[in-house]
Amino acid sequence: MKDGFRQSMAWLHTWIGLVLGWLLYFMFVTGTAGYLDTEIDRWMTPEAPPAAHGVDPVAAARHGLDWLGREAPGAQSWSVSLPVDRNSPYLRAFWRGEDRGDRGRAELDAATGAPIEARDTGGGQRLYRMHWRLQYLPGDLVAWLISVATLFMFVAMVTGVIVHKKIFKDFFTFRPGKGQRSWLDAHNAVSVLSLPFQLMITYSGLIFMMFTCMPLFVTAFYGGSEEARQRFFDEAFSGRSEIEAAGTPAELTDIAGPLARAGARWGMDGIGGFEIDHPGDANARINVYGLYTAGPLREAPGMVFDGVSGELLETRHAGESAAKATRDVFLGLHEGMFAGPVVRALYLFASVLGTAMIATGLVLWSVKRRQNHARRPGGVARGVVLVERLNIGTVVGLPVGIAAYFWANRLLPADFAARADWEVHAMFLTWAAMLVHAAVRPRTRAWTEQFSVAAAAFALIPVLNALTTDRHLAQSLPAGDWVFAGFDLGMLVLGAVAGLIARRLAARNAVEEGAAVPRRGRGDAAAVLAADESVQH
Repeated sequence: MKDGFRQSMAWLHTWIGLVLGWLLYFMFVTGTAGYLDTEIDRWMTPEAPPAAHGVDPVAAARHGLDWLGREAPGAQSWSVSLPVDRNSPYLRAFWRGEDRGDRGRAELDAATGAPIEARDTGGGQRLYRMHWRLQYLPGDLVAWLISVATLFMFVAMVTGVIVHKKIFKDFFTFRPGKGQRSWLDAHNAVSVLSLPFQLMITYSGLIFMMFTCMPLFVTAFYGGSEEARQRFFDEAFSGRSEIEAAGTPAELTDIAGPLARAGARWGMDGIGGFEIDHPGDANARINVYGLYTAGPLREAPGMVFDGVSGELLETRHAGESAAKATRDVFLGLHEGMFAGPVVRALYLFASVLGTAMIATGLVLWSVKRRQNHARRPGGVARGVVLVERLNIGTVVGLPVGIAAYFWANRLLPADFAARADWEVHAMFLTWAAMLVHAAVRPRTRAWTEQFSVAAAAFALIPVLNALTTDRHLAQSLPAGDWVFAGFDLGMLVLGAVAGLIARRLAARNAVEEGAAVPRRGRGDAAAVLAADESVQH
């Protein structure tokens, strides 16, 4: 009975891992990049100045309001995000009109209020959004795909723990050069080491998508129309009541007063920004909010002021609703925006291990089937060959595509109108080319060649950066510009790792090819052809 249950769990674990493995690998690779989204944003806009934290928030707020007053005097709402930390490195101003698509934004120099002119780019935010929005697919379909994939990954991890009776013992065992056994050892090691993180990230991902998985809860109380859903989200997540415009012009109060009141409660460095509803109207409201990144609770305290008199009307505390606070803690843990440098490094390390867990699981599936099929009449099945080629083109090809994303940022003309979209197109076209390469080349050589391409693609990014900008390693290291220096050094590390793997694979292939060729005088043409066939597969 117990063995039958374990076998069922093993079957479920194996096939869930295969069917959804490539999608989960894409989500993990782009999600891992998301933990460095701000740093990638800044590297991909080399014209922007270094971040300037510690500026006077009142002066910065006035600069933001001056820009909004010039650019959007009749907007329904204004918003100013202050430069306070890594997640908000620049002064940002936003405005929104009556229509959904009527909006605008700008990044400003916090000291002068001048707009920061930089190239249009998808940046790290585009990569981060890919891991839960994917690309080129309809939004509703994507939401369900992500929800189902996340749910089944959670099931795969639970069944994986059930299947491996000696999983923690096996964690300390690694036998290199043993084929399937080595891949299983590697899979067990990275899985166990990152298991707490993977359980947290998967369960919190399900909470992230809960209203996609359980839309009937919203429909039952609010109705099924788009307006009803929007009302639910406004009430559940805005944290404040809306008020209609009076239609009577009135001068906005000096922002210094509301900021001083908020600063007295949270500290001036604890103010994240503010929003103004109906600026220039008698019913204007100023909503000052704290930092969403002060801790894992993904909710900020707020204070609402009368926009004309400056009177404090409402105070909101983070975590007032236990249910919402629980949800927001999981979201905060998932995104990791609260994390300092050390904790962020741990997030990054655990996410890399999670990516390796999925990659080794995919390869383990194909290695095991190839060994089993090799003993059968007819050789390896076409389905196994297809999985092997998709593994090569995805496990290595996707990172090469991301490298192409960075190359496109530097090579596309700065004034090209659609450059942000074409950065993404370059990524997916490169990935498609790597999939084609994996399909037409011999399996063992395809692994080596793709890792060689990955090594060159990443290692040459700092060279490309030096040829196209003045913020290269020779400048960024002496200046202490650690965003640019860290990015370039990180690319060199990725290139070196890919190069070492390619070199080791090439050496192993050479040994196998040498062993496959018969000694002189002992073979015939048929033996040589058989050896060549074994190399091809």
